[in-house]
Amino acid sequence: SLTEEQKEALMGSLDFEQLDARHTSIKSAHAKTCKWILKKSEYVDWLNPSLLVQHHGFLWIKGKPGAGKSTLMKFALANARRTMKNKIIINFFFNARGDDLEKSTIGMYRSLLLQLLTQLPALKSVFDSLGPVQSSRGCPNWNLELLKTLFETAIQRLGNTPLVCFINALDECDESQIREMVSFWGHLGELAVVKKLSFLVCYSSRHYPHITIDTGHISLILERQEGHVQDIVNYVDTELKIGKTKLAEKIRIELQEKASGVFMWVVLVVQILNKEHDSGRIHLLRQRLKAIPGDLHELFRDILIRDPQNENELLLCLQWVLFSRTPLKPEQLYFAIIAAAGPDSVFQWDRDEISEGDIMRYILHCSKGLAEATKSKQPTIQFIHESVRDFLLKDRGLNSLWPGLGDQIEKQSYEQLKQSCLQYIRADTWNDKEIRNDVPTPLTPQPDGTGKHISDSFPFLAHAVCNVLYYADKAGSCGISQEDFVKEFSELDYLQRWIGLHNLFEKLQVRRYTLQASLLYILAEADTPNLIGYYHPITSCLDVEEQRYGCPLLAAIATKSNRSLQAFRE
Repeated sequence: SLTEEQKEALMGSLDFEQLDARHTSIKSAHAKTCKWILKKSEYVDWLNPSLLVQHHGFLWIKGKPGAGKSTLMKFALANARRTMKNKIIINFFFNARGDDLEKSTIGMYRSLLLQLLTQLPALKSVFDSLGPVQSSRGCPNWNLELLKTLFETAIQRLGNTPLVCFINALDECDESQIREMVSFWGHLGELAVVKKLSFLVCYSSRHYPHITIDTGHISLILERQEGHVQDIVNYVDTELKIGKTKLAEKIRIELQEKASGVFMWVVLVVQILNKEHDSGRIHLLRQRLKAIPGDLHELFRDILIRDPQNENELLLCLQWVLFSRTPLKPEQLYFAIIAAAGPDSVFQWDRDEISEGDIMRYILHCSKGLAEATKSKQPTIQFIHESVRDFLLKDRGLNSLWPGLGDQIEKQSYEQLKQSCLQYIRADTWNDKEIRNDVPTPLTPQPDGTGKHISDSFPFLAHAVCNVLYYADKAGSCGISQEDFVKEFSELDYLQRWIGLHNLFEKLQVRRYTLQASLLYILAEADTPNLIGYYHPITSCLDVEEQRYGCPLLAAIATKSNRSLQAFRE
């Protein structure tokens, strides 16, 4: 069996940075809402051990986009932690706006296993099945089958310990992954009934995609619940600050009826009406409410077109939140949007001049209130709700708001993000000589904190340097010629400037380039086939360079850059 040290190393390798980001970013339930669920017959029956044979431990809450499912799940989870002290409570909140692990079942199993084994350390014995080979390297390849096996083994070893799982927003994960997971968990539920284990699962999702669960389960449709309708009444009563006149009462009733059970719509409309009231337009409140679309997506459209100023900033803000390779921190997004105005717009961040509060106000203004910062340790910017992304992309909201972009939304967006990164890298703010003299190479250790110091002063620089090739490749894959880009990047001054900056932010010495690296070598490692096609002569992929892997072809093989390899073959 494995040593405690090996087991702890395995526990550490299950963890990932944004493990709880989605859960923490959901606003807590309003004081007068959600309590009804605890008395609902569906919820009470789910917790009743004598009915386990009928429902196999599954409760599935379904609702419209924006109805308030996540808030209800957060409330139910907090209540379970407070009142079910004799049970192990674990959870996962899928997050379509987050990193890959936040929106995949691999991330879910890693998170659930980590929580389960932390709360019930005796179950760490499941790692013994991995054997010393996988655990000696510290971090096995956590593939789906391995994680499922460990999870099933852990469930079978629960003994008399009851386990309750809350899994939120199944629709924010890939549909095929969820179908497979629901089927497998159905098998776990049957197993638990046969072995007389207490294994309870509460899912939440939208109505679509419709996924059938083979085993017995209890279903609860959110917008049909009296308690949910009453929650909206309570919220409007306390948050809509328009006085207590007869007109105000009429407006409250009309608002509640128009909401159709969608809490997100109510929250946004209450903000709009409060703003109208504060500006003294009390006589126009009812007309304003009538003019507000009852459909959530149409409401987003209304919010985005209402004030036509600063349209460029709005579009750029939406493009970054939609298409950025990784979610941006508030200060990164702020400087990314500003940089688009031209090289003169790149300047050092002076926190005395521009505070973090100023930055958040700017983003709120730019996004018309549809983007916000997550509440994680390292906050990043995301849309206030997944339905904003649905409206902009699936519902083609972006196309209808900017018809000039035609059907080219994706390719124009990647091209724009590439240009913003280029503006930033091109800026004369960094003294090239200084960068080149101080630049760490594969052979020199980096002075502590140099990269961080530059990142603090120029928050968007690291993202621009590390992702400009990615955005150019994406734009190329959509059909925008990158010939001029590759030509400009190949120029020695430009290439050496990029290498210098790249090396500043690359913590691992072996991953840095010498200043003599060719662009082709860099493109091969970056797996950018749509840029490689513009490089001449491509036969130089066999030329040996003084880099980590020698020639570009070997660099592509060593870094598993399969698309680069394909480009070399062609």
